[in-house]
Amino acid sequence: MKKLFLFVSLALCCQFAAFAAVFNVRDYGAKGDGVTIDSPAINAAIQAAAADGGGVVFFPKGRYASYSIRLASHIELNLEKGAVILAAKPTADAGYDLAEDFEYGREYQDYGHSHWKNSLMWGIGLEDIVITGFGLIDGSGLVPDYGDIREFRVAPLRGNKAISLKNCHNVTLEKFTMYNCGHFALLATGVDNLIIRDLVVDTQRDGLDIDCCRNVLITGCRLNCPWDDAIVLKASYALGKFKDTEDVIISDCLISGYKEGTMLNNTNLPPTEKPGYTVSPDTRTQAPFIHRGTGRIKFGTESSGGFRNIAVTNCTIDYCGGILLETVDGGHLEDVVFSNITMRGTNAPLFFRLGARMRSPENTPVGVFRRVLITDINVSDADPRWPILISGIPGHRIEDVTIRNFHVQFQGGLTPADAVPADAVPENEEKYPEMTMFGTIPAKGMYLRHVDGIELDGIHFSFVKPDSRPLVIKDDVSKIKMRNITVEGEDVTSSL
Repeated sequence: MKKLFLFVSLALCCQFAAFAAVFNVRDYGAKGDGVTIDSPAINAAIQAAAADGGGVVFFPKGRYASYSIRLASHIELNLEKGAVILAAKPTADAGYDLAEDFEYGREYQDYGHSHWKNSLMWGIGLEDIVITGFGLIDGSGLVPDYGDIREFRVAPLRGNKAISLKNCHNVTLEKFTMYNCGHFALLATGVDNLIIRDLVVDTQRDGLDIDCCRNVLITGCRLNCPWDDAIVLKASYALGKFKDTEDVIISDCLISGYKEGTMLNNTNLPPTEKPGYTVSPDTRTQAPFIHRGTGRIKFGTESSGGFRNIAVTNCTIDYCGGILLETVDGGHLEDVVFSNITMRGTNAPLFFRLGARMRSPENTPVGVFRRVLITDINVSDADPRWPILISGIPGHRIEDVTIRNFHVQFQGGLTPADAVPADAVPENEEKYPEMTMFGTIPAKGMYLRHVDGIELDGIHFSFVKPDSRPLVIKDDVSKIKMRNITVEGEDVTSSL
């Protein structure tokens, strides 16, 4: 019976696929030779499919050098294995679509979050979009940095992102590979009903930016991002209104921070020093991303809106940052669960921050951070400078956090003299949230500040080298419950 059901299901899938009209980009003039700019032909195929009520735009094997590809509703882009969509380098006279005028005030988010059209692929106000297949999106012609607005005034035809979507509905991205994709591999802003499944992303900067989105599933993806975030949920003011990112599941993903391209070729090399990035030799101010990548799963920093009803489970995090939950611009972060996560070689296993940067419209109140559950986490080879760090600000506490069954091995090897004195850790209420904002932390295991309600149960610490800093420092913490806290197997709960 099971075999019959599978046969019938496959037959139905094939029958449905047969009903969709197929528009081969080569039939519209695409050469696929890696030299000819094929985006006019690709856009012609997309428009023909849209005029027909929808269909499959098919890319057979080949290298399709392109500028901006303009998506349409009810369209599937299907990349055959061996098909490459290559972001071409612009010339003085030809390049990507111009960034649209931004009407809401760019002071509330970075340039890259404020524009969508200056991308390899973009869609605004669309529905029912699928990009699939076992091909490759190569963003080598895109700008890899933040794209300072002055640079785009001088060279406005440059591209900034691989895929940009704004105010779209019913979007599926699956199976393809993305490489070297500029500022963002994906910027999805105001996208509802978004499925991202079985993608491979190996890029310098951000992997998946999910901004002001609802009903999102990210599963089975592999992301390597040495110089920025791998999966990052944001809630910016880019839509000209407050909108939460909510109802999100992230599962079964592999995150890393190795040198760009070395995940794809399975060599997993350490990232080289970021161009133009200077590092102080002083361990108290040294940035953490020289010997290990940024990578990580993060909420924030853009947080005018909030983050609600989110579950992250069954993921590995390797040679990069860990879990960062941040709301600093007025948004509410609440009802979040992380479970079954393993990390190796991380820069900061947990960094929770409620701040008051307030890059939001005037009179926006400080946000809320509450009801977060972290359970069944295993960490090894963690950087000793940044332990588990949970910090609100005076008058605005992080609330109701539970950490249960958390095993962490730190490198150790530090002394109190290597860290900021316990009574001198800066508040930095208005600063960009990053674990480096406080200097090297005076606790070797956990630093808690401005917290109201935290339960710690089954937290097990170990250290590769002896570390003479205190295990836990608590500052303005109330309603704390601790059970079964061990160091190298010895229960130390009663001494904390």
